[in-house]
This record gives sequence, structure tokens and C-alpha cells, in this order.
Amino acid sequence: MKTKELDLAYKLSHALDESANTVSANTAERLASARKIALSRKKQGVAVPAFVPQPALASYGSALTPSHSRWAWLGRMGLALPLAALVFGLFAIYQFEQQQQIMDSASIDAEVLTDDLPISAYLDHGFDAFLAKGDK
Repeated sequence: MKTKELDLAYKLSHALDESANTVSANTAERLASARKIALSRKKQGVAVPAFVPQPALASYGSALTPSHSRWAWLGRMGLALPLAALVFGLFAIYQFEQQQQIMDSASIDAEVLTDDLPISAYLDHGFDAFLAKGDK
């Protein structure tokens, strides 16, 4: 279907080009004056401000060469890379804190198991006060 439309457009264009050469001088003058009138009535274009975001590597302008276009992905990663670094950092901090908590628990368990006091002494509320006084 597209080829039929293109063929018709080509035939119309060719027919108009041929008939343009056979237009009388009077008709050509009337067409020229009608064109001038139409152009004078045409509304002048109003400049509308528009925001056009620029890529991070906009300093290269529109003359990006192939050597610069291989770095274009860096401009698109302007938000993704810091976000990924933040997520990775938070995960690392969480893992470090978990490891510290495990080490502290293991240290307390080792001290309890190697001490001569019975476990019931550690459960006594007065024993906590005794330990607090012993640290000072």
C-alpha cells in the first residue's frame, strides 16, 4: 500500500512540475500576488521559552565525535551511579555493624563461659550495679 501512495505522489509531483512551465504570465502574476498577500497575513512567529535539558557532557556541543560518544553513557548515569554508591555504602555499613554486634556477643559469651561465676549471678540485677562500680 505504501508503494502505491509513493507512486501516486511521484506522478502528481511530476505532473505539477510539467504544468508549472505552461502557466501563462497573467496566471503566474496572480499566483505571485496571492502568495504575497498570504505571507503578509501570516502571523509572525512568537518565541516561546522552552526548557531543553542538556546532557552532562554538553561542553562538547553538537560536534560530538565518535571518540566522545563512547563516553556519552557517563552522562546518562549522572544519577544512577551516585545512587548505586549510596546503596552500596549503606549495605556495607549495615554489614559492618552486624559483624561488630556478632563479635561483641561472642566476646561476652566467651567471658561468661571462661569465668568462675555461675550463670545465675549474671542474671542478678545487683550484679549489673556491681559491674558498673567496678569499672570506675
